[in-house]
Amino acid sequence: MGILSNTVSICQFMVVGNVPASEVFEWASTNLARVGFTPIDHSVAELSAGWVHVDDHRENSFAVPAAFWRDHYLVFTLRQDKRSIPTVLLRSNLQLEEREFLAANPGYTKVPKQKKEELREAVRTKLLARVLPVPSTYDAVWDTDSNILTLATVGSKAVEQFETLFKKTFEGLRLVVIHPYSRAERLLLPETLAQLAKANKANSDAVLDLIKSNRWLGWDFLLWMMYRTMNESSEYRVSQPGPAVVDESFVAYLNDRMVLGVSGENGVQKFTASGPMEQFAEVRTALKSGKLINEATLYLERGELSWKMTLKGEQFQFASFRSPQVKEEKDNTVDAVSEREALFYERMYVLELGLQLFDSLYLAFLELRLGSEWDAELKKINSWLDES
Repeated sequence: MGILSNTVSICQFMVVGNVPASEVFEWASTNLARVGFTPIDHSVAELSAGWVHVDDHRENSFAVPAAFWRDHYLVFTLRQDKRSIPTVLLRSNLQLEEREFLAANPGYTKVPKQKKEELREAVRTKLLARVLPVPSTYDAVWDTDSNILTLATVGSKAVEQFETLFKKTFEGLRLVVIHPYSRAERLLLPETLAQLAKANKANSDAVLDLIKSNRWLGWDFLLWMMYRTMNESSEYRVSQPGPAVVDESFVAYLNDRMVLGVSGENGVQKFTASGPMEQFAEVRTALKSGKLINEATLYLERGELSWKMTLKGEQFQFASFRSPQVKEEKDNTVDAVSEREALFYERMYVLELGLQLFDSLYLAFLELRLGSEWDAELKKINSWLDES
């Protein structure tokens, strides 16, 4: 699903490094074109990756603003075309070549190692020429005002490839994933930041250490949300800047699906609860046995607008993030390019509104979790769990 789809999986990064203060269009245009996608349809190459237009995955020229420039956003797509040969097909064709070699050379009882490698490479090349490359695309939106980049995938391999190609494209810049701890740092006021630093369980500033050592943030947030969904008001207040007005009310709750897990001698044991949760009876039983909530379906509502997502607690990735529907309106008086740009801005509005509500919700949790009232809140949560 692309960034313009009403449902899309996303993760976010901070762009770290120095971006030119002027002539940003020329700088970005040159760099994106330099690593533009090259088709491999008429070759035997196995892999090609590069940048294309978000609106046309065949175009790799970024010479005009309409190709990727949207006000303070840079919008571009990573396209990867990959050929792969099924192992069974490669093996059967190689066996056929080996039999033909032995038939033509009766002095051999088996194919020599070097010849076997030559035959394998020849078979691979022949098969690659017959296999069409399969394309994959991943949209990205870079907000140059906030320096936040939103990537339309949560797949680990795709994310890794995107980070690598981005670093190659924009020399001197790098992407740092926005995880629960770093998102908290962005939201908290200086006086509460000290409490966050005190609660930090990481031994270094390495991103992986900050994520793994502070998984308690995701676990406690989802536990608190589950308790609040069943026992307290689900109404919260907007506290972060964005499309919604500060102090405006919205609703947030969990439902439909949760994934819990616990580490043991045989690895991580997972438990999935799905369907309407009612009293969360199954989940509460699992929590009492030592399991922790790793991901859950979160709903956000503001007036008639609603958002639904699968929140992954370890990194705060937003899988299957469904926003209010935005439709491309066909107007014969407006050209297609203008229509697509209008669709983009509407899509960014509802996506950023949903993220604004999420950040406001997360901040409400952080202020409680890092404050003096958390022990009392945790006591209430544990008493509720014991009732099941």
